Amino acid sequence: MSFNIIGGLVFLVIMFGVIISIIGNRSFVSAFKNEYSSVTYHMADTAALFVNGDHIEEYLAGGEQQEYADTKRRLDGCCRRLNVSLIYVIRVDTSDYSRFVSVFNAVNNAVDNSKYTEWELGYQRSATNDEYRWKYKAIYEDGAPFETIFRLRPTDGAHPHMTTLVPVKNSDGEITAILCMQRPVREMKDALRPYFLLIILGIVILDIVISVLTATFLRKAVIKPVEKVSKEAARFAKEHALSEPLGEISRYDEISELAGSIDSMESDMVKYIENLTAVTSERERMSAELTIAAAIQNDAIPDDFPAFPDRHEFDIYGLMDPAREVGGDFYNFFFIDDDHLALVMADVSGKGIPGALFMMITSILLSNRVKEGGTPAEVLRLMNDDICEHNQADMFETVWLGILEISTGKIIASNAGHEYPAIYRKGGKFELFKDKHGFVLGGMPGMKYKDYELQLGAGDKLFLYTDGLPESTNIENRMLGTDGMIEALNRYKDGTPKDIIEGVLKISEDFVGDADQFDDLTMLCIEIKETGKATAEET
Repeated sequence: MSFNIIGGLVFLVIMFGVIISIIGNRSFVSAFKNEYSSVTYHMADTAALFVNGDHIEEYLAGGEQQEYADTKRRLDGCCRRLNVSLIYVIRVDTSDYSRFVSVFNAVNNAVDNSKYTEWELGYQRSATNDEYRWKYKAIYEDGAPFETIFRLRPTDGAHPHMTTLVPVKNSDGEITAILCMQRPVREMKDALRPYFLLIILGIVILDIVISVLTATFLRKAVIKPVEKVSKEAARFAKEHALSEPLGEISRYDEISELAGSIDSMESDMVKYIENLTAVTSERERMSAELTIAAAIQNDAIPDDFPAFPDRHEFDIYGLMDPAREVGGDFYNFFFIDDDHLALVMADVSGKGIPGALFMMITSILLSNRVKEGGTPAEVLRLMNDDICEHNQADMFETVWLGILEISTGKIIASNAGHEYPAIYRKGGKFELFKDKHGFVLGGMPGMKYKDYELQLGAGDKLFLYTDGLPESTNIENRMLGTDGMIEALNRYKDGTPKDIIEGVLKISEDFVGDADQFDDLTMLCIEIKETGKATAEET
């Protein structure tokens, strides 16, 4: 009898745990799908903004090649930055929705170790199955803002994933194509694993407690409290909700503790599912917003090299590596006129979102001020007054601003508290040029700044950077330092600006190793090809 009772109670607890697991799994998967669908829809809808719905047919006919290439590059960037497997745009045959033609196709196999191959423009294919046909029809005919398809157990060798479909419309509001974004869903399995481990652990503990208590205190008075526990388990499995606690249902402490464990388990399971769903939802929302913010920030910094393929008087290359998703450093270079090139290197005091916002504002202000005319010192003075007037957050930034006269190689520059530039003279080596610093921008209104001149000749190079480079810190808390940076520069001094920056970055990464990167790291290098003499003076 003891064996039967113990065995029955153990079996009851196991079944209770299984039921709770199934309920929790279904609730979590449902919430996960809803949240993933919503987040991915916003990501796909944002990516669709890059596609000109008026030119779909022109793209397929081989027209609008430059616009097509620019759009393809943006979609490739989105695919990488949004950390999705595929972004593709298709024109669907609306006669029966069973065929489509590929317009754009961006592949990122690194996300999930996938093996997708990129479709060429004009590639034709039949719909994968009827579900896709129904989704296409819902978008084209029913006006659905988006549709989502989950493949949690794919049979074609692919990893579990979801695909969100959004319409691409022309200027008249007509649907001319569909943008599809495929995203892996491995986070769901990763999130469910600790949940099931907790269920298993709870079941094992409860089985042991019940077995010991029943064997020790097997009496007639035990049966009724156990029946109450069993009925509560069945009720919870059916109603999926908490009820009045069992409380003190027996004069034996052990039975009361068992009832308390059931109460606690029910409460913990409900709270765990709710908390896990809420945390996952918030994390996905924040991750998506930060990814989009990083993409916007990267688009604001010139990163298409060679930057000016038609200009042979100089070669230029830049790189920004933020410590977080978004950063406060920035560089810029742009033509003021045909013979004058502005060079900017700046470091904002804050990091993350505040630093990125301040960086975007000052970058725009600085570009506008330079184009309005004036020397670098005059531009920095006006910039400082503008920032101080609207700087309630008390943020500041260091800025090095130079204007290169391409025909002579002369640079007029001014330094607002930034790092010393490094100069390489042809046949020599990189050395710091210790210019006089002015005060940081945003620190105090009414500050004045000083211009100085640099004369660069053919083969000379100018290297600009933020303090994140010399302050790169390894796991032993040692910094690379200015001397280490100059040594790294001279190791690659004979290379192109791109060779120099990539070489210095590799040396910095090797030095830091497994240590965390605490500061943004930004570099800009320009080499004069056909002008100038090798002197430097300060005025």
